[in-house]
Amino acid sequence: MRIAVLSGKGGTGKTLVSVNLACAAEKAVYVDCDVEEPNGHLFLKPEITEKQSVTVAVPEIDMSKCTGCRKCVDFCKYNALALLQDRLMIFYEVCHSCGGCILFCPAKALTKKQREIGTIEIGNSDNVTVLTGCLNTGEVSGVPIIKGLMGKLPEQDTIVIDCPPGSACIVMESIREADFCVLVAEPTLFGAHNLEMVYELVKLFNKPFGVVLNKCLPGENPSKKFCEEKKINILAEIPYDENLGRLNSKGLVAVRESGQYYELFRNLLYKVAKEALQ
Repeated sequence: MRIAVLSGKGGTGKTLVSVNLACAAEKAVYVDCDVEEPNGHLFLKPEITEKQSVTVAVPEIDMSKCTGCRKCVDFCKYNALALLQDRLMIFYEVCHSCGGCILFCPAKALTKKQREIGTIEIGNSDNVTVLTGCLNTGEVSGVPIIKGLMGKLPEQDTIVIDCPPGSACIVMESIREADFCVLVAEPTLFGAHNLEMVYELVKLFNKPFGVVLNKCLPGENPSKKFCEEKKINILAEIPYDENLGRLNSKGLVAVRESGQYYELFRNLLYKVAKEALQ
């Protein structure tokens, strides 16, 4: 079962829910797809067993063959190529690796080469196998890294995918093969707004889903009101708890430190499995 955990913004508790769901299972795989700023490893502290480079194909120019025809420049809609004083320049930071410039070059002056954009680390933390993607600073897209992570997942086991925040392309790639989506939201107007954003995304992908409300306090809860209006299943309400905040700030996994939170996340995992099978 593949469970994708997502939220409309950072700081809602998405990684808190992801890490604790994985640790509440008897055996699980935790996948950190928040490749721009992965932080699940700070809690799980895995023993790294493997590290791999992730590369993308980009064009390489042989100036001895280039005729300055500009066909490659005119083709590229991302402005990754420019012809300056009869010299072709390639801006790899905005290249989308489509390969069109190579196909359109009549002089065959452009060829393909591999360029590293990040890494994937694999490790172990007790009952959890940890996969972490990390995008190099300044790179335009983490999608190739997420595709690399997804290609390493086993067919079975409980798999918890810690998605990037928001609803951009990298989030779409993270939930593409998910069996169930858990949306994490804060009990604020801003939290409700961002919950609606990821709600629209999972509806677009036709994914079964439920909501976890985090940092809940007595009184008005706009995110809960949104769920009630849309008839969205609330899987769990995690209270605003100083002890949980203290464990989190120390980089500790709550289910490994507290019987109370082990039961909460174990029950959440059971609810998700039940919902996913319906």
